[in-house]
Amino acid sequence: MHKNIIANGVPWYDQHNHTVNAHAGCVVKENDRYYLFGEYKTNDENKFIGFSCYSSSSLTDWRYEGLALTPQKDGLLGPSRIGERVKVLKHPKSQRFIMLMHTDDLAYNDPVIGIAVSDRIDGEFTFKGHLLFQGEKLRKWDMGTFVDADGTAYILFHEGDIYQLSDDYLSVEKKIVTNIASGGESPAMFKSNDTYFLLFSNKTSWERNDNYYLTATSINGPWTYQGLFCPEGTLTYNSQCSFVFEYEAPNGKKTPIYMGDRWSFPRQESSATQVWLPIEVNDGQMAIANYMEMWDIDSFSEVEIQAEHPLNFGSNGKGKSVAIDFRGKQVLVYGNSSKHGGYAEFKLYNYSGKMIHSSVIDFYSLVENRGLRYISPEIEFSEYYLEITVMGTNGIWFKKSGEQFGSDDYFVEVTAYHVITE
Repeated sequence: MHKNIIANGVPWYDQHNHTVNAHAGCVVKENDRYYLFGEYKTNDENKFIGFSCYSSSSLTDWRYEGLALTPQKDGLLGPSRIGERVKVLKHPKSQRFIMLMHTDDLAYNDPVIGIAVSDRIDGEFTFKGHLLFQGEKLRKWDMGTFVDADGTAYILFHEGDIYQLSDDYLSVEKKIVTNIASGGESPAMFKSNDTYFLLFSNKTSWERNDNYYLTATSINGPWTYQGLFCPEGTLTYNSQCSFVFEYEAPNGKKTPIYMGDRWSFPRQESSATQVWLPIEVNDGQMAIANYMEMWDIDSFSEVEIQAEHPLNFGSNGKGKSVAIDFRGKQVLVYGNSSKHGGYAEFKLYNYSGKMIHSSVIDFYSLVENRGLRYISPEIEFSEYYLEITVMGTNGIWFKKSGEQFGSDDYFVEVTAYHVITE
């Protein structure tokens, strides 16, 4: 498949064919490479394992650079702590890289914004502790960042609070906006022409919802609520906003790119995926009017691959399976996700019977979705078979109030597949 295609809602792979594990993060461009930082998740517990770093020349060929920040012996990112919403900024004068993140205890009762620094974007960051504001810890959680054209940096928070960072980005200078998005979380910001755009998710735990945005001609406000930026009821194409970065195509066109997380609790490591889409900006308004499963990063045009082989398999029975025999170098599998969906194990074998790759795919979505569910890693042209097995497990989780979210069954439904031969 063409190297410059971004595929949404399916696992991405690094140079070792391991699933890219970087969530709720950001993208930073440095020396003609893009660096993706994110939460390095596990499948069994929600605690800080590290913040990962991947790099790419094209936003599609990801290389794992390692953990940019690892757990500490004690303190804010010590054992049994949370580390989330990592964001990395480059300081324009010192050329140092500043990492900000939400730290917490496992019950989310001790929120503190932490800070780490590095002289290299692909090096290991040194944790410095808590970010100071007026001599005190900044006790906030869901956070984002934004750097204006003049180099002034801001940190964004749930409920719509905005703080300005100091000139060296190492502390908070002042609070400039308060509570402009009551009930909002996971903020992200970008600027186009003379308008600032501020995106928020609603608070539904790991569940997706219809995200919304506000605009202003000054970051100090006043801010105006503008409504949804994706069609109502799509739940932001089954994603939660995390960051917006500016991409410059080979023709020089600059476009803001929406980064969203498609969470898959509890199997975040193996099954949570990304949704990246170009944002349309016109007359001070933004929109992502159409969902593209696959799109070309250079032309921003949708890439459609028609599934050539029908496959009629649907079951909620643990251990039930279907196999696909194919000759080629890559296989794409299509199916349906819904509120009844569960997890399926995808195992790829060569014809000597050796398993060469495995993935766990989530068939859950609160809003039914029909389309691409899996793309295998690109492999040497040969004969293979792919086995898809119902695991008999699903994703469920609870809010602090006790309200349950997630799937109500274990269904796996696949409908077709397509083989890439060249």
